[in-house]
Amino acid sequence: MGHGASDLRPETITELTKSTRFTEPELREWYRGFKKDCPSGVLSAAEFKVIYGHFFPYGDANKFADHVFRTFDKNDDRKIDFKEFITALSVTSRGSPEEKLRWAFSMYDLDGNGYITEAEMLEIVTSIYIMLGPNVKLADDERDPKMRTKKIFSEMDTNNDGVLTREEFLTGAQSDPHIMKLLQCDAGAMAGEQ
Repeated sequence: MGHGASDLRPETITELTKSTRFTEPELREWYRGFKKDCPSGVLSAAEFKVIYGHFFPYGDANKFADHVFRTFDKNDDRKIDFKEFITALSVTSRGSPEEKLRWAFSMYDLDGNGYITEAEMLEIVTSIYIMLGPNVKLADDERDPKMRTKKIFSEMDTNNDGVLTREEFLTGAQSDPHIMKLLQCDAGAMAGEQ
């Protein structure tokens, strides 16, 4: 990117209006805010954790923020530039349910091999529990991350092979609104509100 708030080049704006769900004025506004918060033009993992942590004051968002950061950081350079930021924000805030689930799948698929193992899902679910803190009240069969993971996994792993394909993940989530909320890290769903 450039060095000032006006450095969003016309070709970048054109590209982002086509690849995201933001208008040109929205992109310019988001860019101004991004450059204000990140004058270097990139967001580090440490900066991201601090920002993300403000949204979850009763728990520890560090581990979950690592997973979100990894999913935003498409080129694996341990920095989020404006294009990565706005592209991920477009999906997570304005994407269709299927787009959001595809994004969630990439977060749950820790090693990027195209499958989610029960251990990978447990890692994410545990980080969500830690992030939400002790004040969240859960149903008896979902008080523990392992129980929650087993419940979700057993419903989604239709061929019982111990891994979730993208298709199993999408189909399983779309067939159960409660699971869809859980997978999208909806704090209200975690607390049992429906």
